Amino acid sequence: MSRQIKLIWDFRGPASAKTAEHHEIHLKEYIASEKLPLKITGFTIQGEMQAIAFMVVTDENMIQVRDALKPHRGEIYQERNAE
Repeated sequence: MSRQIKLIWDFRGPASAKTAEHHEIHLKEYIASEKLPLKITGFTIQGEMQAIAFMVVTDENMIQVRDALKPHRGEIYQERNAE
């Protein structure tokens, strides 16, 4: 099985939560338009002035998505068990 990589876009400021939420919509549109076999996207509010949007890609899709969408950073994705 391929590694999964979480590509992350950081947003800061008073509108960061809304911006991250809206950015996730564009990530989903990109997945659909490119017909990519990716399913995990999301956004997380990390504080009053900081939020992130993210997309989980595989090794095979990472370079294409990275070059097209220019994420701010990435990390190895580890699925969390249901709490």
